[in-house]
Amino acid sequence: MTTSRRKFIKISALGVGGLATASAAYNMFGTTSYLNTFSAPNNSKALKRTATYCEVCFWKCAAWAYSDGEGHIQKIIGNDDDPHCNGRLCPRGTGGVGMYNDEDRLKTPLIRTTINGEQTFREASWDEALNVVASKLKTIKDNHGAESIALLKHGCPGWHFEHLFRAFGSDTTAEPAFAQCRGPRETAFALTFGSWVGSPEPTDIRDTKCLVLIGSHIGENMHNSQVQEMSDAIDNGATIITVDPRFSTAASKSQHWLAIKPATDIALLLSWMHVLIEEELYDKAYVEKYVYGFDELKAHVREFTPEWAYGITTIKPEEIRKTARAMAHAAPAVIVHPGRHVVWYGDDTQRERAIAILNGLLGSWGRRGGFYLKDSIAIPDFPHPEYPKPKWDWRNIGENYPLAQMGLTNEIIKASIPSENAKYPVKAWMVAGTNLIKSIPDTIQLQKALEALEFLVVVDTMPMDITGYADVILPECTYLERTDIVRSATNREPSIAVRFAAVPPKYQTKPGAWIAKEIGMRLGLEAYYQYDDFDEVVNWQLKEMGTSREEMEKIGVKKYPRQSGSLYLNEDEVHHFGTASGKIEFYSHELKDLGFDPMPKYTPHPEPPQGFYRLNYGRSPMHTFSRTSNNPNLTDLKKENDLWVNPKVARIIGLKTGQRVWLKNQDDIISTFSIKIRVTERVRWDSVYMVHGFGNDNKKLTRSYGKGIDDTQMISRVFTDPIMGGTGMRGNYVSIVTENPHKNEAI
Repeated sequence: MTTSRRKFIKISALGVGGLATASAAYNMFGTTSYLNTFSAPNNSKALKRTATYCEVCFWKCAAWAYSDGEGHIQKIIGNDDDPHCNGRLCPRGTGGVGMYNDEDRLKTPLIRTTINGEQTFREASWDEALNVVASKLKTIKDNHGAESIALLKHGCPGWHFEHLFRAFGSDTTAEPAFAQCRGPRETAFALTFGSWVGSPEPTDIRDTKCLVLIGSHIGENMHNSQVQEMSDAIDNGATIITVDPRFSTAASKSQHWLAIKPATDIALLLSWMHVLIEEELYDKAYVEKYVYGFDELKAHVREFTPEWAYGITTIKPEEIRKTARAMAHAAPAVIVHPGRHVVWYGDDTQRERAIAILNGLLGSWGRRGGFYLKDSIAIPDFPHPEYPKPKWDWRNIGENYPLAQMGLTNEIIKASIPSENAKYPVKAWMVAGTNLIKSIPDTIQLQKALEALEFLVVVDTMPMDITGYADVILPECTYLERTDIVRSATNREPSIAVRFAAVPPKYQTKPGAWIAKEIGMRLGLEAYYQYDDFDEVVNWQLKEMGTSREEMEKIGVKKYPRQSGSLYLNEDEVHHFGTASGKIEFYSHELKDLGFDPMPKYTPHPEPPQGFYRLNYGRSPMHTFSRTSNNPNLTDLKKENDLWVNPKVARIIGLKTGQRVWLKNQDDIISTFSIKIRVTERVRWDSVYMVHGFGNDNKKLTRSYGKGIDDTQMISRVFTDPIMGGTGMRGNYVSIVTENPHKNEAI
């Protein structure tokens, strides 16, 4: 029998020895029950308050972590002064204590070994594990160059390891948040307005009169401040228009739900443009003053009537006209939301271009109730030598995608598969804070890359699927147990937030900053780490920014005056946009010169085969992808995903709500686990829907193992955006299997 060099290891009792004995029994509210503590008579225990910001999702809401005298986290509440949350955390944020208390956490470094011919993990000391990592990185650098070592990262840990990698001589970095999530919108809006959308998005929802959501599930994706502002906008009488093949939570709050045929969104957007221009409803003064290429756009959309779009989208012409007029009536206080997870069908940059252009026609960019002009404050870099210049980097690996503005995870994966013609071969990875198995489509290609790697080190708080392929696993402590980088994000006004360690790290876990420095010191990079611990860096940065640790411990969030002028366009001044023309570009010469369409156009996409349904997926307000699927606080709210199926489909196949089924996609990939059926009118008959992030295949995740289906497993067909390299994932179809194809599955 042939043995794989990198067999997936399900971290179990065999792999981690007696580590489980070090874990306290699960308690929803902490090691010492929060409710019991406060119900005890004459209780006088004072709770310590520590400034932090959440890392359960990317919104990074500032918060206060409360711990008792024994060093146990008891609760987390929002910081009233933080524009990300306004003092109110979402379910994920309040559930952060569950991340801290999860007894399934990684607890000690692990090293891959072979015992009796079987691959497994053994416990290791930090010194041994770090020495192995440093030795392997040195060897690979000597043999192939530092550039051949890639960093695939997300969140705050990614920042620390990016510094390490650049000091070591590698800028071969990427994060799924670009090519697998929001990259097309950043490229599209940069082409149109000369500015990224960024995060949080500069959408002035609190003052909008009309909000248009195209496949954007606000209320389910729980982008905290946007959810709050949308609620306020609804209370203030704003018109909500939702375009979605599913009746989402947002659709339930909408005056208009357009149940669009999947993959036809560009046709609808072009038709809306047609109505605005032909009926002269667009903002003429705004377009004349700020726009380049209006005449070309007018000619381009002349034939894209609502009647034309009806035959493609299944949305009636009168509804297209009615919604276009509603937008125009509200303008410029109107937002056609750019969305977040926008990698759908491979033409995603052009779809986002259409959204950007539509906002330009309505005059919403830089206007109250539309898009405000964001501002932020830069965090000063702690002094260090200049980074060495690598021979090649992520730009070279992604050279086929000229407008990629960040590293492309999928291209680094391709570069990791040996090839005779490989110009930029990748030999090793460090994966920090991202579960690639649940975020990267085309698992066959990913498996080939994992098999070929000379070395893989994973840094994570949990035994996520990707850890099962590692050579070395380094357990990071949770965000509540570490001092971390100062948060600065674009918003209406600049602000910073701090994260200080609320309690010491549990078990043998360590902060990402400490791990990165320890590896760096073993690699001879002392010059880049001229401090004893990361607290020194934070204290220095705060002083440079006119504050102090003492002040930030008291307030958590500090606001600064705007540095870039007014919040909205000053109509009495000439505004220079960051495009080649200095104007909003409806017609893009940059795209044309690169061989792409200078304006968006609709291209038909393949239809599902007979007996198959388009697979759509989304978010749950209780969970952040697979990151929280084992969280004891949050699994109590939602344990697994279910499959939304239209009653028409249910009648044809003979399905009932609660029935367990399996899925088979167009490439004959069958889901590992089963999923419960939910029969509902809230989804079109040609589609099915599930929440992303379930179906964990690691038994060490005791609450989430085998719960539901991993949608990523079903996404084997990828439609790559030729402009910026994003991986379109919604061109996959599934059939429903009612008989168990896996005899060994326990239900």
